[in-house]
Amino acid sequence: MSDIKKYAVVVAGGRGLRMGAAVPKQFLPLLGKPLLCYAIQAFAATIRGINIILVLPPDQLNSAKTVLKSYLSNIDVTTVAGGDTRYESVQNGLSKVNNDGVVFVHDGVRPLLSTDLIQRCYHQAMEKGSAIPVVPVMESIRIIEHNTSRSVNREQLRIIQTPQTFLTKIILPAFQQEFQPSFTDEANVVESYGTPVHLIDGSMENIKVTTPEDMLIAETLLKASV
Repeated sequence: MSDIKKYAVVVAGGRGLRMGAAVPKQFLPLLGKPLLCYAIQAFAATIRGINIILVLPPDQLNSAKTVLKSYLSNIDVTTVAGGDTRYESVQNGLSKVNNDGVVFVHDGVRPLLSTDLIQRCYHQAMEKGSAIPVVPVMESIRIIEHNTSRSVNREQLRIIQTPQTFLTKIILPAFQQEFQPSFTDEANVVESYGTPVHLIDGSMENIKVTTPEDMLIAETLLKASV
């Protein structure tokens, strides 16, 4: 990889309400290690010298520092307080990005991030300016309209994943816009600013852990990869 600066903004802003756990899901143990550790380790192992920025709710920063010291003491991680929305949280993380380079924005609760996906996102971002990982929709889809519904051609639909990856010259100015409710991910923000985004094949294993069932799936996939 080139000598330009690389950054990973890992956003772990969940409260874990759907988990039904007292502990926020990013701190739940997965094979004996807090969930958020996996993505950080993946970036550190794949890209030498990458700048890792972990974004968390303000009241979780002390817990995160304890986790980082206990499990990732060999990895330099900058912690940043998030905001009320994903947009604000990513914006706060991007405030620590101050060089021309490449930025990965990743969900901290996607623990099965692979070296292959990181590398492919990086190379496409270098070539095209962005790389948005997507996977096909495998089930039938219907749109609800008033009191009825209609089917949608799933061949034209994709499920969005992370790390959404951009050249800094593309993502930084886009995040200077005023917030809009449609800003559910970084691709929407960049498109709203007037810059087209480019998709890339994601990974079916790159799941987002949201429910207890997701934890079981993640544990099974991690055990199989050892």
